[in-house]
Amino acid sequence: MTCCNPPWAIVLCFAALVMGCGPQRVAAPVADVAAAKAIREGLVTSVAAVAGAGEAAVAGTGWASLKGRFVFAGDPGQPRPLAADKDTEVCGKSEKLFDRSLRVDTSSKGLADVVVFVRKSSRVKSPATDAALVFDQKNCEFLAPVFAARVGQPVEVRNSDPVGHNTNIDGASFNQLIPSGQATTYTPDVDMGTPKAVTCNIHPWMKAFVIFRKDGYVAVSSIDGSFAIADLPAGEPLEFQVWHARATGGGGGLVLERPDLKWSPKGRFQLTLQADEVKDLGTLEVPSGGLGT
Repeated sequence: MTCCNPPWAIVLCFAALVMGCGPQRVAAPVADVAAAKAIREGLVTSVAAVAGAGEAAVAGTGWASLKGRFVFAGDPGQPRPLAADKDTEVCGKSEKLFDRSLRVDTSSKGLADVVVFVRKSSRVKSPATDAALVFDQKNCEFLAPVFAARVGQPVEVRNSDPVGHNTNIDGASFNQLIPSGQATTYTPDVDMGTPKAVTCNIHPWMKAFVIFRKDGYVAVSSIDGSFAIADLPAGEPLEFQVWHARATGGGGGLVLERPDLKWSPKGRFQLTLQADEVKDLGTLEVPSGGLGT
């Protein structure tokens, strides 16, 4: 006996087949915020630990010294006379005034007024001293063409002339009238990246340069070209900047041919000094082209 399904049953079976064979909807992924935060914090901690280990690896101990002597290989020529046309009863009367931006010792060829300083130091041996340095003006010129001091160290700005001067330090909060025979004390509070000009607003031919450094690791070569910096951090890389007012390098950087020091076109070199070492760079020969002569 043959049995036939009613039409409504066939419809239900077809609908079931269609629904059962159709694509299944998959739930969208839900972000686990807590887990992501934990992973992120773990990565930050790991990176910080690696960075700290790197810093500890280059941090040194002890102290060292650096010295050397700059000599000029060219002919400095005759200094240019300055036109002192104010207060002529004082300015240039006892002796003529000349441009002193290039001072070379005639006997030793030593180059004066070269600035050498550490660009960045991790530590210092001692704080700034309270003993004042003297920055004087006499015969209507600054006695020190290039002057260095430490931030926080008092500087006595003196006027030894019988006429007034207005001392203006570029890049510092100092622009003052210094009456005849008087002085004022200035304590530098700005760390200078390069030496800055000092001028007198009354006598425009007067010009010098100053540099103030927080760590005090700075030296200016004397008339025989020699310089020395003591108590430098030992056991870690130090980058030194070398500057001269007439240097042709960028920003006054003095460029030398010293492959052993990897001297850069910006007038910089790097050294790692050993504890208690007195590193002597020897004679540092400055070519005439390096000072634009």
